[in-house]
Amino acid sequence: MISQIRDEIKQPYYQQNFSNDGVRFIAWYLRRVLLRDASAVKFDITDGADDKQIDAVIVDDDERRVLIIQGKFLDGSKMDGEPLREVLSAWVRLQDLGSLQKDCNQKLKQKLESVRQAIDDEYSVEFELLATGEINDSARADLAAFSAKLDESNDLSASLHLIDAEVISARLAEADAKELPSFNHVLKVDPVNTLVTQVRGATTVVTLLPLTECLRLPGITDGRLFRKNVRQSLGLNNKVNRGLRDTLNSDRVGDFFFYHNGITALCNVIEPTPDKRQITVKGLSVVNGCQSLTTIYSASERVRSEIAKDARVLFRLYEIPIRAQADRISVYTNSQSAVKPRDLRSNDRVMVGLKKSYEACYSDGCILTKRGEERPADKDGEKTVDVAVLARMLMAWHCQRPNASYNEKKLFDEHYKVLFRPGYRPEAILALQTWLNAIDHAWPNLTMDDTLKAGRSYVKYHVLFSVSALIAHMNGQPQTVPDPSQTLPAACRASELLPHAATCVDKALHNAIASAQAANKVFSPQNWLKRIESVRDQLLVASTIASLLPTLPNGKALADLVHLSPAAFQQRWSAE
Repeated sequence: MISQIRDEIKQPYYQQNFSNDGVRFIAWYLRRVLLRDASAVKFDITDGADDKQIDAVIVDDDERRVLIIQGKFLDGSKMDGEPLREVLSAWVRLQDLGSLQKDCNQKLKQKLESVRQAIDDEYSVEFELLATGEINDSARADLAAFSAKLDESNDLSASLHLIDAEVISARLAEADAKELPSFNHVLKVDPVNTLVTQVRGATTVVTLLPLTECLRLPGITDGRLFRKNVRQSLGLNNKVNRGLRDTLNSDRVGDFFFYHNGITALCNVIEPTPDKRQITVKGLSVVNGCQSLTTIYSASERVRSEIAKDARVLFRLYEIPIRAQADRISVYTNSQSAVKPRDLRSNDRVMVGLKKSYEACYSDGCILTKRGEERPADKDGEKTVDVAVLARMLMAWHCQRPNASYNEKKLFDEHYKVLFRPGYRPEAILALQTWLNAIDHAWPNLTMDDTLKAGRSYVKYHVLFSVSALIAHMNGQPQTVPDPSQTLPAACRASELLPHAATCVDKALHNAIASAQAANKVFSPQNWLKRIESVRDQLLVASTIASLLPTLPNGKALADLVHLSPAAFQQRWSAE
């Protein structure tokens, strides 16, 4: 593993952008294992003078988590407890963000503004000690103690994971297989506690799986193991998962089997060895047990401890290659799970109506209303709309609040009735999706600051908002919002307007940075994108750009492309 890393960090990207092998190792991990964008990696890394033992920070709005990384690039030597104490020091400092921000370097100052907002929004906090060497016995004891201390804190609850060479190798394999449709895995089981039989023609395995073996399952960290589940992890702070974690951390961990209903997994092929000590599984997917496995993983050091050596969970594995049957199993085995606001809305009357009208209008299009739902093979990907994405687009376009588009919970809770309206036109849905598709396709070529490029998952909704603002200003309707359905012809030729929309966001960011510097204030691009100030800044830039466009060589053609009648404009939807 170390040799592979050393070879790969010799590539120009790492050599030209990062000053030493220690930082290059962290950058490699972010790029190759966490699959971060090249621009995002430079923005994520905070290593350097006054980094306060924090080498990288990722605020992941999609997963609602703050990931803090401390890296140690070692040549196979055993690691003592000093790096763990550095992580503990960073955790202590994070409990007083004001004090930490006074002492740290500029890159970390900006990140801490985003961290503050994320903690206020109840994001989970995760520490990863990234190391290529093993830890000694004393350090392993420290790891267990520190993990418990972070987890049980009332001031700043967090989880701590050691990402050593073995874990790096496993995660790298997952990342390399990111585009593959399924996982292959070898389960190590006790033949005395394992039954292999046939049930209605399907090979079935029922076993008492050690919790340590659960940690070896691929695809837990990024949720891909649960791709056929009706939902992904609900986080560690809901009632059910807190109960699971309490059991794992108690002296009753050996009784985990009796308290748990078990895990259900599906696969395409089951191949046990003659002695039934190993079972090769092809196309593995867990359909019931996502919450359990992610919670078990979050308590990995406790699971590996001596007190938990006999802890097991009932594990059911079915060889089900038929998709329809697999889907039914996934639904029926999840009836007891907690749900998110989006799940509760998936069968709502308005949602069902939008889906029916859209799919009736576009026979090759579809709306995906449930988490984990996949596009049917006969549907056009360009006309496929996920309702979570639709909610973000509606917030950015009709409510003119792209700064609120990142918060899915609020979109499907307090803003739901504002965003999802009976009779909303299918043509408008397609137009919004066409604009967003164009933004995604054009993203690598759009000229924007690296900090914006790094936040693609939410910045693109700001670009979408700027599209609507430019169209409104170019039509002399600055206080209103264009009907998306009337902009579909322009969306089909989006390459003519998108560079100007990207400039709106980019210029607004630089104006905001300049204002913060003039006032001697710390500026966080990520927080700015979540505040109403970003909307006001973009509107000012959009007004200026719209007034200048007619003077450009292609200005007349562009004005004709986005020209709409006054009847095509409407008032902004209120979502304050």
